[in-house]
Amino acid sequence: MTFDHADEHLDDQMIMIQANIDDMNPEHCTYVMDLLFEQGANDVIWIPIIMKKGRPGLQLQVLTDHALLEKLETIIFRETTTLGLRYFATTVHRLARAFVKVQTQWGEMTVKTGYHAGELVQYAPEFKECEQVAKLQQIPLKQVYDEVRLQFTLIHVPSDT
Repeated sequence: MTFDHADEHLDDQMIMIQANIDDMNPEHCTYVMDLLFEQGANDVIWIPIIMKKGRPGLQLQVLTDHALLEKLETIIFRETTTLGLRYFATTVHRLARAFVKVQTQWGEMTVKTGYHAGELVQYAPEFKECEQVAKLQQIPLKQVYDEVRLQFTLIHVPSDT
């Protein structure tokens, strides 16, 4: 089933893939994460854990649609040292989303917004755009984020006063 992310909805055909890994070079994590995202994973999380016999390890969690399961399993088995996977059927409640453009001193920037029951409850500047500006202008990333949030707030967030 395909959803329009402009509408709030429940994805009830999702699956969480989980693997505990204790003998893999942690430098490989971002590489594996990028591959999983490129193949359609909704979310990829690495969590530090303590495994049996006190060994430090990592837990990989991958949220995906059932249709991508085989493709993502292949990446995990090929690119990590895990010998097994766990699966959890799950439902994901997704807010309605929209992308809003705001004008800043560096030009037009994008803000991702989230709506619950028609009410704006989340908004955040797009990271990659902010990162590019920070690097190009040689200024702190936080400064760019703060400016983009301020410009969005001035136009789109009602004042309590």
